[in-house]
Amino acid sequence: MYLSIIAFPLIGCFFSGMFGRILSPKGVAFISITCVFSSFLLSLLSVFEVGFSHCPTFIRFYPWIDSELFDAGWSFCFDSLTVSMCVTVTFISTLVHIYSTSYMSHDPHQARFMSYLSLFTFSMLMLITADNFVQLFFGWEAVGVCSYLLINFWFTRLSANKAAIKAMVINRIGDFGLALGIFVIFATFKTVDYAVVFSLVPYYTTKTVYFLQFELDLITTICILLFIGAMGKSAQLGLHTWLPDAMEGPTPVSALIHAATMVTAGVFLIIRCSFLYENSYLGLSILTIVGSATAFFAAMTGVLQNDLKKVIAYSTCSQLGYMVFACGLSNYSVSIFHLMNHAYFKALLFLSAGSIIHALADEQDMRKMGGLVQVLPFSYTMILIGSLALMGFPFLTGFYSKDVILEIAYANYNFSGIVGFWLGLLSAGFTSFYSFRLIYLTFLSNPLGFKSSMQQAKDAPFALGFPLFVLGCCSLVVGFCTKELFIGLGTPYWNNAIFILPEHIVIIDAEFLSVFIKWLPFIVSILAATLSFFLYKDMMSLLFAIYKTNFGHKFYIFVNRKWLFDKLQNELVSVSLLRLGYSTTYKLIDKGFIELFGPFGLSRLVLQVSKNVSNLQSGLLNHYAFFIFIGVLFFTVMITLFAIFSIYVDVYIFFLLLIAWLVILL
Repeated sequence: MYLSIIAFPLIGCFFSGMFGRILSPKGVAFISITCVFSSFLLSLLSVFEVGFSHCPTFIRFYPWIDSELFDAGWSFCFDSLTVSMCVTVTFISTLVHIYSTSYMSHDPHQARFMSYLSLFTFSMLMLITADNFVQLFFGWEAVGVCSYLLINFWFTRLSANKAAIKAMVINRIGDFGLALGIFVIFATFKTVDYAVVFSLVPYYTTKTVYFLQFELDLITTICILLFIGAMGKSAQLGLHTWLPDAMEGPTPVSALIHAATMVTAGVFLIIRCSFLYENSYLGLSILTIVGSATAFFAAMTGVLQNDLKKVIAYSTCSQLGYMVFACGLSNYSVSIFHLMNHAYFKALLFLSAGSIIHALADEQDMRKMGGLVQVLPFSYTMILIGSLALMGFPFLTGFYSKDVILEIAYANYNFSGIVGFWLGLLSAGFTSFYSFRLIYLTFLSNPLGFKSSMQQAKDAPFALGFPLFVLGCCSLVVGFCTKELFIGLGTPYWNNAIFILPEHIVIIDAEFLSVFIKWLPFIVSILAATLSFFLYKDMMSLLFAIYKTNFGHKFYIFVNRKWLFDKLQNELVSVSLLRLGYSTTYKLIDKGFIELFGPFGLSRLVLQVSKNVSNLQSGLLNHYAFFIFIGVLFFTVMITLFAIFSIYVDVYIFFLLLIAWLVILL
């Protein structure tokens, strides 16, 4: 049963990709949806057996790499953390598959698209079910490859090519950090198996490692390297610029990437390695600061974006920051709970946005919309539910995890906790602001689009509307139904999948905070949403007047252009690296040193030596006798000199000098 969870999406990928032309689009849709849905049903059974019955399962399927101490096989770990992620991934993937059958029905390459989606699901399942770091790295890279293929699905568009390459290159940076972390883990623990590594961590808490003459704490070094990998996949500040550009792919791809697969891989890695992070105070502090800064930056950037999908993309980046800094506060169960809740309402937002874009003939600029509440009432309802869940409106799914993160941050009573709380609180305000800005500009303002597109707009058909309805129901009730199971005090659900040191448990303290602190995120969210609505409804002239001022114009440009991170990367990092690559590694090393002592220099030397040797063949006997005499004399002198100087000169140096002299002579 457990291996079938992973195998079914791969089977769907194989038949869709290899026999898509034979099966027709309907046949491809049927096979791929059936396979992924079967995987979802089996995931539900595994939750009952592993999560509720506390029977974690470990399967060693087949040997893979076995070289002395290095042993990495195809083995799978199904604990509470894994099966919870399996349910989320397969559920969202099933709905995205159903949605894609209608959204991509006009595309002639629908079979290839469905094949990529199934492969993406399989890759994510391989990542989360891995029992060792090498197999995790395999799934990690496979997810990156699938994201490249899906972002670049419409490969005739230059913008899609650039976005896919950008996602791949930036993730290479994070993957390099993850690979170094795995190397250090193997060099330290002599294994890459989760169970062995995590059980040995307490014995290495005082160990240090030297790097460039600096003495570094071993566990902290591993945690930072692993976090660099997580920063790339989960789009944390500095390695986040690929995420909004990934919107160039079809909308179902955006929903799958942002809700359940690629961006959640980094958070999953951190939670899986809780045994390591709990023994590194600096590692936890870095998680908290970077995560809260990411949440604040992305939420503030989303306020002044005009592309419908990019606003939702920056909200993903912001929510990932919440998940990461929840891990930095040692509340991994709250982080995974928010990850699962976020999957539902973020998939709802993206698929609802895709329904709007589909109805308006691929228009994505919110400034060219407006008045759609009467034309697309169902999509409006779904967007409203998703936005309210995103901003943490009481009793919706997002409320039960987002507010708990802020309460835990405040209850830490240390520097990183306080910084995380206030940045998270500001992020909550910005999130509410841009959520209602999106709703007003898209649905409630005066129509600003083309008359022809408004006349032809139709609400979502069944294949588009059914996934939205299911996700809308989940965004309303899942948080309430699962809160006590996942983060309730004393819940045994997580068993040994997550480790927290006793001194880091603050969720009990968070229960006894003042009522004002508990209500503060809700108050800030309501005030920001109200401010957004009235600013864009009745005070557009005021906003325009602020924009016309020198400071207002520069501030708008700064935030709208994503704090100029792209400009900094292109002009400071990319140009410098390209210049270094051309002038140093290419001209000096590749075309210079390697060619001189490699193929070009060696071939020229052989030709020159052979030409000189051939000139010695004159055909005259006296010449050959002279050469024989000179040769015997040369070797006699060399043997004599070696006997004299061997006590002073190393024998290897002597022969190297001899060979060098012969080469020069020839």
